[in-house]
Amino acid sequence: MNFEFTDEQQLLRKTVRQYVDDEILPHIAEWDSTGGFDPKVWKRLAELGFMGVCVPEAYGGSGMDYNALAIVCEELERGDTAFRTAVSVHIGLNSMTLMQWGTEEQKQKYLVPQARGEKIGAFGLTEPGAGSDVAAMSTTATREGDHYILKGQKTWISLCDKADNFVVFAYTDKSKKHHGISAFIVERTMEGFSSKAIKGKYGIRAGNTGEIFFDDVRVPVENRIGEEGEGFKIAMAALDNGRFTVAAGAAGLIMACIESSVKYCNERETFGKPIGKHQLVQQMVAKMEAGLQMSRILVYRVGELKNKGVRNTRETSLAKWQACDFANQAADDAVQIHGAYGYSDDYPVARYLRNSKAPVIYEGTREIHTIMQAEYVLGYREDKKLSKMLPKWPFEIDKDM
Repeated sequence: MNFEFTDEQQLLRKTVRQYVDDEILPHIAEWDSTGGFDPKVWKRLAELGFMGVCVPEAYGGSGMDYNALAIVCEELERGDTAFRTAVSVHIGLNSMTLMQWGTEEQKQKYLVPQARGEKIGAFGLTEPGAGSDVAAMSTTATREGDHYILKGQKTWISLCDKADNFVVFAYTDKSKKHHGISAFIVERTMEGFSSKAIKGKYGIRAGNTGEIFFDDVRVPVENRIGEEGEGFKIAMAALDNGRFTVAAGAAGLIMACIESSVKYCNERETFGKPIGKHQLVQQMVAKMEAGLQMSRILVYRVGELKNKGVRNTRETSLAKWQACDFANQAADDAVQIHGAYGYSDDYPVARYLRNSKAPVIYEGTREIHTIMQAEYVLGYREDKKLSKMLPKWPFEIDKDM
C-alpha cells in the first residue's frame, strides 16, 4: 500500500489549485449569480491538459493515471461544483466510455478532439420518468438501414447547451427490458436534436443543466457504441467512472468548507474569544477533517483499482455515497459556524450548501448506494468482469486498447 502522491501528481495538484485561485475564485460569486461561467474557461482547461488528463497521449490526452483525474476534480470543486461537474461529464461519463467501449474509428473521431479540448462531450441517460429506474426510459432507437431513428428526450443533462457530442441511451428492443437498451454517440448538429436549459436550480447555478430532445434524429449505425443490447452495461460502467469523479469532487468541497470555516473561526469573536475556541465549533471542524480524510482514502483506493484494470463498482459506490454525505454535512456545519452570515451570499458557505445537495441525488441517490452496499455484504450482489474494461495504467495501447 502506498499513500504517497508522485511528484507529477503533486505538481498537477499545485497547478489546478493555482488555476482555481487565480481564475475561478475571483469570479465565481458573479458566475453563480448570473447562472453561467465565462466560455474562456473551456480554453484554459484544455490548455492546461485537464480535458484529457487520464486519456492516453495517443488519443490526444495527457496520459496521466486515473488518480490524476481525481486530483483535478477535487481541486476544481474546491472552486465550485460546476467546474468539477463539467470535467466529470466530459471525461468520466463520455470520454472514458469511449476509451472502454468505443471502436478505433469512434476514438479517432470523438475521443481525440475531446481529449484536446477541441470538442465537449456529455452524457444522456436520465429521463423525466426514468432516474434510478433506468429500465423505465422511453427513448427509442429504431433501425432503418444504415441509421437508427432516435425519438425521445433526456433531462437533468449537464452541459446540455454546451456539449458537441452526447453518449445517449435508448431502447432498441423494449421487450427485452435492460437487455434491450443500446448506446449511441449523438452530435448536436444532427437534424432533429435540440436542447433547453433548466432555470431556477437550487445549486450548481454556474453550470449548464437541462433537457435534450430527439425528434427523429438519424444516427449512423457506426455511432452505436458496442452491440445492440449492451447499453445498460455500458451505462453502468460509465456511472462507475462518473461516481468516481463525483466522490473526488466531494472531497474538494469539504476542503473549501474547512478553509472558509477556519478563516472565519479565527476572525469572529464571541464571549471574548475567537469562536474557534468553543468546543462545539471545534467538533464541527473536526468532523469536516475526518470526512475529508476518509473520503480521500476511499476515492484514491478506487483510482488505484482503475489503474490496475480491476472492476470497482462496489468500491466506487461506497466512495460516492460516503464522500457526498460527508460533503453535505460539512457544508451544513460550515453554514452553522458562520451563523446568520452563513445564510447569505456574504460568505461562500451558502453556495457550498446549495451545491452539496445535488451530488447526494445524482449518479445514484444515497438510498440506492445504501441498498447496493447492503446487497454486496449480504451476498445478493456480485460484479462480474465486463467484456471490455478501461485500459490499465500505464497505458499500453496495443495491449489494452
